[in-house]
Amino acid sequence: MKAQKRIYVPLVGIFVVVLTAAMVAAANFLIPVTAAILSYFVFSRPRRALERMGLHNVLIATLFTSILFVMVGIGVAWFAEPVANLIDDMPGLVQDMRTKLGDSDSPLAKVNEAAKAIDNAVGDAGGQTAMEVEVVSESGTSVTILTMAPKVLSQVIFAIFLTFFLIGSGDFFALRTVESLPTLRDKRRAVEIIKTIEDRLGRYLGGIALINTGLGLSIGAAMYLWGLPNAVAIGVMAFVLNFIPFLGAVVGAGVAGLVAFVSFDQPWEAFGVFMTYMALTSIEGQIVTPLVISRRMQLNTPILFMIVAFFAYIWSVVGMVVAVPVLIVAKIVCDEIEGLKPLGHFLGDSSTTPRRGARSKAEPPKGNAG
Repeated sequence: MKAQKRIYVPLVGIFVVVLTAAMVAAANFLIPVTAAILSYFVFSRPRRALERMGLHNVLIATLFTSILFVMVGIGVAWFAEPVANLIDDMPGLVQDMRTKLGDSDSPLAKVNEAAKAIDNAVGDAGGQTAMEVEVVSESGTSVTILTMAPKVLSQVIFAIFLTFFLIGSGDFFALRTVESLPTLRDKRRAVEIIKTIEDRLGRYLGGIALINTGLGLSIGAAMYLWGLPNAVAIGVMAFVLNFIPFLGAVVGAGVAGLVAFVSFDQPWEAFGVFMTYMALTSIEGQIVTPLVISRRMQLNTPILFMIVAFFAYIWSVVGMVVAVPVLIVAKIVCDEIEGLKPLGHFLGDSSTTPRRGARSKAEPPKGNAG
């Protein structure tokens, strides 16, 4: 027994390292597969509702995937050009910001002059002069976008087609999972876990998508009222970035503030644009989302931050988007399995602390003595 315990820890460590390496190596395949599985959970309850109305699963899958294709087509047709223009203009905006900050009348210009004087003094003392080399890149941002677009589009198409086959199969995978379990108790627990995942994950992803749509429209309208160029692109950017916890709002507000700083004459206008963006995202995060999303899905913030950072490391920006749904699924599984309940409780925030004297879901009520 002691020998088994000694070998257990290194085996777990090796498994984690190998799993991480596999996730990094197979990222191009696992990203659309993960997106398709999450979409399947979102569409499970509407699929069952339509199935009870007499529609066949293949017809339901065709309907849902057609909606996804139409949404992707609309997004590419309406928003690709302004978003691409904004991305292509970013290097010029940064250069304009440097030029504006380097104006001889600005306080930062005097700091730059002092820094250059110190550098010159240090260089004269060393007696050596460094050779300045200018590197000119011939590949612009547009070339990078055109190179990445086919890869991203192919992953989106693959995810939608896989979603079609998952929805068209109905409850096949869930039934096979339940049938593979040995005892009736395990089968019931598996059914409860699947239903809970479909309910909470569908509610979370559907609610977040609607909330982010409203946020994107609100920010786009606010940027338009400020007179900011590419207001539509800023709204689309806000919709996408708000799926990323922690960093999404800050990055979006920074980009909007940069565009305003370069476009407007007065610095206070750029500050106003930045604060408007942050105010709208704060209202969404502190008021709207807690009202729409169940408190039972609130997660431990430090753990969530580490999971987001980990998925950002292995899957880049897409990893930050899928980190929250993956953690929600992990918490649901831990909450429903007796041996993993302490881990599930650890993954939740302080609002999920069980009340003193409350019975667990699996505990039967106690009858009166005698």
